[in-house]
Amino acid sequence: MFTPALDIIRERTGLDCLGIVPWFPDAALLPAEDSASLGRTRRGEGALKVVIPQLSRIANFDDFDPLAAEPGLSLEIVAPGRPLPLDADLVILPGSKSTIADLAFLRAQGWDIDILAHVRRGGRVLGICAGYQMLGRLVSDPMGVEGPAGGAAPGLDLLDIETVMAGDKVLTRIDGVDRAGHPVSGYEMHMGRTTGPDTARPYLTLGGQPDGAVSADGRIMGCYLHGLFAADAFRAALLGEDSGLAYQPQVDAVLDRLADHLDAHLDVERLRAISGL
Repeated sequence: MFTPALDIIRERTGLDCLGIVPWFPDAALLPAEDSASLGRTRRGEGALKVVIPQLSRIANFDDFDPLAAEPGLSLEIVAPGRPLPLDADLVILPGSKSTIADLAFLRAQGWDIDILAHVRRGGRVLGICAGYQMLGRLVSDPMGVEGPAGGAAPGLDLLDIETVMAGDKVLTRIDGVDRAGHPVSGYEMHMGRTTGPDTARPYLTLGGQPDGAVSADGRIMGCYLHGLFAADAFRAALLGEDSGLAYQPQVDAVLDRLADHLDAHLDVERLRAISGL
């Protein structure tokens, strides 16, 4: 059906078509590229339910793709204007481009009330990066790193920590282990420095150094590591069940199939020549 269009394009531009790539449905198994993938709700066969509030400045949301791939898990990203579900087992606070601004946004949705009620019911909460900062007593920005200088906001007061937005930005890939010794790997990308009594119970050890904090009862957790859910043993321990999913090998296998798909439908050698490879 598209063949006549190729002649029109060649006539009007002088450019040849290097191929037509058919739809590749397995691309849905690859990490999310942009916010168009947000709002997906995955209803797994198991009883475990994980809920993520969709912050207005949400960042690094591909952290949650390994959870979405779990066959026995119900994962729900809750859009603004909706309450957090009462039947959540685990609430995850995601990263954000502006912690203080998204704390205000979270409260405007009433999600702070929902999270505190979730904790009173015995639920667990895990914060990643900015989400970790929000779990503390206070987030302050004396130098105006993310907003007006001198800005500050009370956190959710679920961890006995405080965060100050200051210093150079941390941006590094790093490996480590969780409290049970399960290996984790990912990257840190943040400005804040977090201190307080609960950091004496670090959630992770990264590069030989403690990272994050855990409440005394073990139900409130936070850390700065993005990408940790891709670690299969860590993810199984967090969820309390092992589905046998090997997430990174699955991604690699899809990338290999995608490469074969492109090779079958594109003039790859000519494309290489044009690009100078």
